[in-house]
Amino acid sequence: MAKKSMIEREKKRIKLNNKYTLKRESLLKQYQESEDFKIRLEIHSKIQKLPRNSAKIRIRNRCWKTGRPRGFYRDFGVSRHVLREMAHNCLLPGVTKSSW
Repeated sequence: MAKKSMIEREKKRIKLNNKYTLKRESLLKQYQESEDFKIRLEIHSKIQKLPRNSAKIRIRNRCWKTGRPRGFYRDFGVSRHVLREMAHNCLLPGVTKSSW
């Protein structure tokens, strides 16, 4: 189980991302469309003033059950440990244990 503080930090990042997404996208679009170097510097400084945790790249995928950040399966939204347990308990339809 992940620390509660780490899970809360992720929730805060998601909330900040949702808040600043439109502003960040509009500034990036202006930055790409502008030709003048001075205008680009001004727009870049505005982007830098946004909170760092509002960037989408900062958000980490976590297991919804345990909060584990590593060994994450996007198809199911769980970590490898939980995936294995759920597959053994037949909670995931179509998933079988492989043998060769």
